[in-house]
Amino acid sequence: MVREHQGEHESQWAAIGSIATKIGCTAETLRRWVRQAERDSGEREGVTTAERERIKALEREVRELRQANEILRKASAYFAIDGRPRLPSHHFIAARRKDCGHRSGL
Repeated sequence: MVREHQGEHESQWAAIGSIATKIGCTAETLRRWVRQAERDSGEREGVTTAERERIKALEREVRELRQANEILRKASAYFAIDGRPRLPSHHFIAARRKDCGHRSGL
């Protein structure tokens, strides 16, 4: 839209200012939209909308993986005694029942 009307104005900024008032946004907002559209179409260097979305998804995945690692680290510390791993109590009981010849359902 801005390109279509740019010839009617002395500069792109003048065209942006004129159009922004007509569509009810600030000139700066419209300028950012125009710049992003230029990046998305390859006319301007920079991060495209698709790349920005991919970066956000990867950052979210990294955050989730860090949280999972922290949970695993805390769990492994909880189940270790004197540097030796220990089983949760229900595993210990089930293993002892087998050793004694009891059925696990009792």
